[in-house]
Amino acid sequence: MATVVIMPKQGQSVESCILTEFKKKKGDTVAEGDILFSYETDKASFEEEAKVSGTVLEIFFDDGDEIPVLTNVMVIGNPGESTEEFRPGGEAPAAAEAPAAQPSASAAPTAAPATAAASAPSAPATAPATPASGISPRARVLAEKEAVNVSTLNGTGPKGRIIERDVRAAMAATPKLTPLAKEIAKETGAAAPATGSGLAGMVKGADMGALKNTVYSSDSEIKPLTNMRKLIAKAMHASLQNSAQLTHHLSADARRILELREKVKKAMANGYPTNITLNDMVCLAVIKALKQFPQVNSHFLGDSMRLFSKVHLGLAVDTERGLMVPTVKNADDLSIQGLSNQLKEVAAACKKGAIDPDLLSPEAASFTVSNLGNYGVEIFTPVINLPQSAILGVNTIVPRPKDLGGGVYGFVPHIGLSLTYDHRALDGGEATRFLKQIAIEIENLDFDI
Repeated sequence: MATVVIMPKQGQSVESCILTEFKKKKGDTVAEGDILFSYETDKASFEEEAKVSGTVLEIFFDDGDEIPVLTNVMVIGNPGESTEEFRPGGEAPAAAEAPAAQPSASAAPTAAPATAAASAPSAPATAPATPASGISPRARVLAEKEAVNVSTLNGTGPKGRIIERDVRAAMAATPKLTPLAKEIAKETGAAAPATGSGLAGMVKGADMGALKNTVYSSDSEIKPLTNMRKLIAKAMHASLQNSAQLTHHLSADARRILELREKVKKAMANGYPTNITLNDMVCLAVIKALKQFPQVNSHFLGDSMRLFSKVHLGLAVDTERGLMVPTVKNADDLSIQGLSNQLKEVAAACKKGAIDPDLLSPEAASFTVSNLGNYGVEIFTPVINLPQSAILGVNTIVPRPKDLGGGVYGFVPHIGLSLTYDHRALDGGEATRFLKQIAIEIENLDFDI
């Protein structure tokens, strides 16, 4: 009996997955436990194992396809068994439909000329133009003016002669070309791509290979984006496009957290189990500040806001596959040791590709922290992980002048803080007070070691 293999649902928030690679192809024999295909959610990757033994009878998708969860992907069974009842949407394969869609030989002469011309590149109804069939003067002038390659056209005039309407039909079926692109097409005879990089798909000179310098023409390559990079790009663009973001910058006296960090190092030398980092301390300070500013610990929903009574802290994590933002749920219930351990755990899971997809959902966190301080970044503008109302960027520690009292000034280590917030959700005054409260919490942080 044939067995269907579906796209698994990895987490409640996952609606579709991208099938990265089939490990088995149609006709292959598989054993129970064999890897059938690999796939990924927003930022985590998985492999699907065969639950039964048999032969791959049918595969309904290709590598790189985005497939809704719980959709039939392939069928395993015995040779000769039917698979059409498992096809997603009940559609017959294209190859099976093709004979029925093709017109019969007797019906071909009645096809409209415009239709024949438009379909010529993929399914020519008549022979391509040759010196014998020829081209009309009007058609030749128009083709030269608009850079239409007449060798690809099929004439609908007498004896297959190319006439003006054939050229115009080809023009209508291809995107417009810029003047430079037309000149390149005339000189090289290169065919225009199906769509260009200009406005409304217009073909530009670069699309036609305008770079002619033989010395430097090979010093670059175009690489397709990974599926994960596409998802990150889409999320970042949507965030900036769909919110009113701005950033406030402020620094906090870092002497207290540096003092605590030294205590942690000494305690670890004596057997203390947890390596509490400066980032852990900043996150603890953020949690304390969020409890005093519930309006910031929120999601902006357009005409309403979701205010959280608990702090679900997102942490930006740099991985080999790209940026991930896992969430530590109920972070306000954790001690500094518990918070430190949880942050390290979700970061490690991201780097291994084993993170729970539900923890990567933007809706999972109520606020996010992105720390670039260890890279020496002094100031930056983090992008909000919508629908969250704000995100904190943590910068490196640098010495800054400070009034030490009694007319004495000295250089004191300060840690930079950059708060990006959605002005639709928060006013500038409230955002500034919240950012200042984070600084106060950092400067007065205390915990038992």
